[in-house]
Amino acid sequence: MTTPDSRSPTLSPDNLQARFEEFRGRFDGMRTELQRAIVGYEEMLQDVLVAIMSHGHVLLEGVPGLGKTYLVRMLSETLGVDFGRVQCTPDLMPADILGTHIVNEDGTGRRSLVFEKGPVFTNLLLVDEINRATPKTQAALLEVMQEERVTVGGETFHLPRPFFVMATQNPLEMEGTYPLPEAQLDRFFYKLKVPFPGQDDLVEISRRTTGVEAPVVNIALTGDELIECQDLMSHVPIADPLAHYAAALVLATHPERDGPVPEVARYVAYGASPRGMQALIRAARVHTLLEGRTAVSVADIQRVLKPALRHRVLLNFEGEAEAVDVDKVLADVIAKVPTPSEGAR
Repeated sequence: MTTPDSRSPTLSPDNLQARFEEFRGRFDGMRTELQRAIVGYEEMLQDVLVAIMSHGHVLLEGVPGLGKTYLVRMLSETLGVDFGRVQCTPDLMPADILGTHIVNEDGTGRRSLVFEKGPVFTNLLLVDEINRATPKTQAALLEVMQEERVTVGGETFHLPRPFFVMATQNPLEMEGTYPLPEAQLDRFFYKLKVPFPGQDDLVEISRRTTGVEAPVVNIALTGDELIECQDLMSHVPIADPLAHYAAALVLATHPERDGPVPEVARYVAYGASPRGMQALIRAARVHTLLEGRTAVSVADIQRVLKPALRHRVLLNFEGEAEAVDVDKVLADVIAKVPTPSEGAR
């Protein structure tokens, strides 16, 4: 994840307040447009938009047929940005994603090597069923997601801005899947679980998808406006006690630390990385603005802990054998890590 904070200019308090209100209007506009096409999933839709505003990538996990791919396509239409898709299969190669050098012949018969860009050169990249690709192909996205560039044959090509990856994943117990390596998981800002819709939502889905007219969404935000929103996040203040609280939550996921949470010491092999800390702060800032406040609170940090850290906390053998829910472990972390004093909130 790259951090665009250094590009943000200094703003006066009055300008900041106006920008914060404009941000809330843009966010609500995007959410409203998405809800024209997406039935239910209100919390998940908000989390997706929070990750995008935080300049982060999203991993969506759920069984086939829940509309994960459709959600990403509607998101691209709402943003009005270029959209690319990669359908992962076991025979997919890194060059199929990144691109490769090809031999080009001009009118005089002279030949030269030309780089043919792959589908990754877009604004919104959908990597469908990412865990059906082999680890070699999954690794092709490491530099892309972290540095927003591609290096092939000694040449470096930068990706367009804005750029973010939305990947879908089937549960690992399904056949033909490869677990994502830890380094790959860590590059996702959020991991969101896509639940199965309820009865009323199923009925509404059938009405919208079996009728004559398909739902239509309008562009609610341009790519340049999205970059402005992302850069604005660095202006949302966070008090030092709250930054230390976020750090304490991250450290509490590490079993080797002194005084660990009992559930962490028993079931966790590796805790969250520094990227997890970054995700907590940046996502909490977005929720701060959505609530109409100007400073991050304890509740903001606690709200984003599970989607930001659930894929960064790795279970040990006992945790895997007992099918321990990482979300339950993170709930125990929230319950047992002391919060800052009331005056620091």
